[in-house]
Amino acid sequence: MLEAPADIAIARKAAPPTWLVVAAACAGQFLVVLDVSVVNVALPSMRADLGLSATGLQWVVNAYSIAFAGFMLLGGRAGDLFGRKRMFLVGLGLFTLASLAGGVAQEGWQLLAARAVQGLGAAVLAPSTLTILTSAVPEGAARARAIATWTAVGAGGGAAGGLVGGVLTESLDWRWVLLINVPLGALVLAAAARWIQESKAGGERRLDLPGAVLVTAGTATLAYGVVQTEAEGWGAAATLVPLGVALALIATFLAVEARTRLPLMPLGLFRVRAVAAANAAMFVCGMGSFAMWFFMTLYAQNVLGYSPIEAGLALVPSSLAVVAGSKIAPRLMRRAGARAVAVSGVLITAAGFIWQSTMGPHGSYVTGIMLPGMVMMAGAGLAMTPLASLATSGAAPGDAGLVSGLVNTSRTLGGSLGLAILSTVAAGRSAGGVGPEDLTRGYAAAFQWGAGILLVAVVLLVTWMPRGGKSSPWGSPRTESGGD
Repeated sequence: MLEAPADIAIARKAAPPTWLVVAAACAGQFLVVLDVSVVNVALPSMRADLGLSATGLQWVVNAYSIAFAGFMLLGGRAGDLFGRKRMFLVGLGLFTLASLAGGVAQEGWQLLAARAVQGLGAAVLAPSTLTILTSAVPEGAARARAIATWTAVGAGGGAAGGLVGGVLTESLDWRWVLLINVPLGALVLAAAARWIQESKAGGERRLDLPGAVLVTAGTATLAYGVVQTEAEGWGAAATLVPLGVALALIATFLAVEARTRLPLMPLGLFRVRAVAAANAAMFVCGMGSFAMWFFMTLYAQNVLGYSPIEAGLALVPSSLAVVAGSKIAPRLMRRAGARAVAVSGVLITAAGFIWQSTMGPHGSYVTGIMLPGMVMMAGAGLAMTPLASLATSGAAPGDAGLVSGLVNTSRTLGGSLGLAILSTVAAGRSAGGVGPEDLTRGYAAAFQWGAGILLVAVVLLVTWMPRGGKSSPWGSPRTESGGD
């Protein structure tokens, strides 16, 4: 009797239509990415209500994204071992409850703690979204289109965050940028419980908790050290000590992973050249582009005087551009190859960043926000689909959740570090000034640096990414097993 193929649903009942599975997985991804950016337009209101400092505002974003990135490898491995559907539901439940806690926070520390727990829930949820999708859709053109939809929905979530946050902040209250997740989370939970079927990898059920703690602590400490440069400078002990501790923690993490029998991140994974190069490019692209929404929103409100809802509406064309870029990418990939499309997308994004860096304190909407934003986001959508496809290629089926987690980790971890670096650049260039000219000078510098970082990603792709097919270092795929 033939064994069931890898990554099939554990439940043997009739499978639901593929589009329903894809829709449920993408809805979870949308919520995760939405919450990275939805708070941006609400930051001034949060600061006024809770008395947050400028650094505290950065940590409203970073508390979420660092916990998200730091625990995502653990979330991906947990999905492989304990079931992707189960981890999807657990992560979404935790995310929803933390959203409620953040929405009713009365002190700044309560909001930051809730955002960190949100990030933890997202870290458990997000890897399962991509793994569920790739398990439900056969490899080939159909899977490329499904990944493009996942990319577009994720990028659209980041882009739509500005509009959603603006509408909720202005028409209701900043708290609703978090509370809105409660009914939406409940709806997605019900849909996922009904339509998604369970799958998992075989093998021993043991998680590498020391590895997860080390990589998260190292990431958080690194971001904190970079943020300290804004007030202390790069040569101060308050900056150098956390940076040194961060490097030590990350080095310890790598040493632990090299010796642990069941590591959180098997270092041999990076022997697949396409996986290593795509994740490195994801990390660098995240560093350069993640902060775009943060600075665009601040520029619209603090310099041009837009209201929260006006700032959100201003970014709608960018939202549409990223979706268009993501959906066009699979067609171009069939003609030119994933590598060429990724390089082209990153170059277009960098061109948009350079254009945006010419912003002025009295700029017009069309040339100061809309058009450069559309160029940036069309390029990002064009680049992310082939990078996600390349990063998940060549891995053993039993490591699907881990590799999916690594994709999200690379992008989000790079984004968290990039936000800290570019915020420091902006603050340094504005030299403490709060007038339109000072703020614009700082924001423009952040976009200039972002463009430079994106060009580094182009160099990585051109010199490291293979042109041809990929092979797995594990040999034949591991068999997945059922349970529950």
